[in-house]
Amino acid sequence: MSLHRGSCHCGAVTVELTGDPHDVCDCNCSVCRRLGALWSYHSLSKVRIEGALTGYRRGEEVLTFWHCPQCGCTTHWSPIDLAKDRMGVNMRLFAPELLARLSVYHHDGASA
Repeated sequence: MSLHRGSCHCGAVTVELTGDPHDVCDCNCSVCRRLGALWSYHSLSKVRIEGALTGYRRGEEVLTFWHCPQCGCTTHWSPIDLAKDRMGVNMRLFAPELLARLSVYHHDGASA
């Protein structure tokens, strides 16, 4: 099984992803379109994140978006209800070669 490593811009937060992502989601909801993230979705057990983080919970408080407090890069989102075993990882933090291999699909979160 593959292990992929990424980080925020300053390197204070690292992200390790076990397994190969298959695609990435480009969401146009009010938060994601501002972040410019491309998300891949994973089980919580497949992602390891190290470093200090700051969280932001949007309106309905279902997700927390996490970012590095030093450089501001958004690293991932996690569910507030951890029984929901799904999180989004910002694949823009990983090597461009990995991102280039992934197909991009669009999610109309603005209409949801």
